[in-house]
Amino acid sequence: MKTTNPLLEAFRAVLEERRAKGRLRALKVLPPDVADFSSNDFLSLSISPAFRELYLDNLCKTSNSHRIASSGSRLLDGDTDYAEDLEEFLARFHNAPSGRLFNSGYDANVGIYSCIPQRGDVIMYDELIHASTHDGMRLSRAGRRTPFKHNSVEDFQEKLQKEIDLDPLVRSGKRNVIVAVESLYSMEGDFAPIREILDVLESMLPLSNGHLIVDEAHSTGIFGPRGAGIVQGLGVEDRVFIRLHTFGKAVASNGAIVLCAPITREYLTNYARPLIFSSATGLPSLVATRTSYELMAEGATEPLQAQLQQRIELLRSSLANIAPASSAILCINHHPTSPIFSLRTKFPHDLAKICQKEGLMVRAIMSPTVPLGTERVRACLHARNSVEELEKLVDVIRKWVRVKEKELERARL
Repeated sequence: MKTTNPLLEAFRAVLEERRAKGRLRALKVLPPDVADFSSNDFLSLSISPAFRELYLDNLCKTSNSHRIASSGSRLLDGDTDYAEDLEEFLARFHNAPSGRLFNSGYDANVGIYSCIPQRGDVIMYDELIHASTHDGMRLSRAGRRTPFKHNSVEDFQEKLQKEIDLDPLVRSGKRNVIVAVESLYSMEGDFAPIREILDVLESMLPLSNGHLIVDEAHSTGIFGPRGAGIVQGLGVEDRVFIRLHTFGKAVASNGAIVLCAPITREYLTNYARPLIFSSATGLPSLVATRTSYELMAEGATEPLQAQLQQRIELLRSSLANIAPASSAILCINHHPTSPIFSLRTKFPHDLAKICQKEGLMVRAIMSPTVPLGTERVRACLHARNSVEELEKLVDVIRKWVRVKEKELERARL
C-alpha cells in the first residue's frame, strides 16, 4: 500500500490555496511575437543588433586571454583582473570612491543588510522596499526594524524622532540608523524623495550616525547623466552611504555593483556571505556589463533614453483620455518620466489576459508581491516599443474598460 507523503501533501494544499486565490506563481517564457510591455529591458539593449555585435566582438577578444568560467568564489580562485578593472571602471563612471561586484541585486541587498547594521543599530525602511532588502534585514544584528509610509518624508521624520527619543545611544551617535529606499520603485513606478530624506537625516542626526542606502536597480541606464542613476542626477552621491546598481534590467546583463567607501568595500568582502560563499560571475556576464557601460560612457545610449521618454509621454497622455466611470474598474497610477505604469484594478488577471490575447505582454501583479488590495497590471515601456504598439495597448485597455462598465451596469440592474 502506497503511503502518503505528508510534506508533499502540505505543498499541494498550500499551492491549491494560492491557486484558488489567483496568486499562484509560474514561470512563463515571453513569446517572440508579442509586444513587450512587461520586462525591465528599458533601453531595449537586450534585443539591439548593435549591442549584440559589439558584445560578441568584445567577448571573442577577451576570451582569448581570460577563462570563460569563474571557477570559484572571488576569495578563492574566482577573482580576475577583468573583474577588478570592471569595478574600477564602474566606480569612476558613477563618481564613487570604490565598488564591489555581486552576482545579482538580490545577493547584494542580502549581503548589505545582513552585515552592514551593527549590533543594536536601527534600520528604517520604506514600507514598499524590495523583498531582497527584507531578507537581508531579517539576517541582520539590528536592534529594531522600523518601516515608514511610502515616500512620506513627514512620516520618516516622525519615526526618526521616535527612535532618537527612545534610544540614548542613537541620540549620542554611538548607535547607527540605516535608512533603506529605492530611487525608483519597481511596482509603483514612483521616485523616492532622496534629497529630502537626506536633509532630515543630516539635520536630526548631526553626529553622522545616519546612513542612507539607495537601491538604483530600476533607474540605472535611464536616469541621471548618461544613465548613471538618480542619485547622480541629483548631485548627492557624496551624501549617500551606499548605492546599488544592478545590471539585469536596462544594462542587458546580470549582476550588480555596490558603490561605497573603500573601507566599506573591504568590510563587505569579509562579511557579506552572498559574496564570500558564491562562485564569482563568469566572463560572459562581465563582458556584457562592460559593453553596456562603455556605450553609456560614450553617450551612445542617450538617444535611447530620449526615445524612451518620448514613448512614456505618449502613453501617459493617451491613457489620460481613458476615464472609467468607476475607479473600481481602473485607476491609472503614473509618475512623469517613469517607465513603469501601475494600472490598479480589481480585475488584474482579466485585463492582463485580454492584453495578452491581443499580443501585448503585460503581467497581473498580485498579493503578496504587492500589498493586499493594491493588485494591478504593471506595464513597462521600452525604447523600442513602437508607436503602433502603444496605440494598440491604449485601444485594448479602452475597450476593456467599456466592457467592464457595461458588466457592472447590468449587475446593478
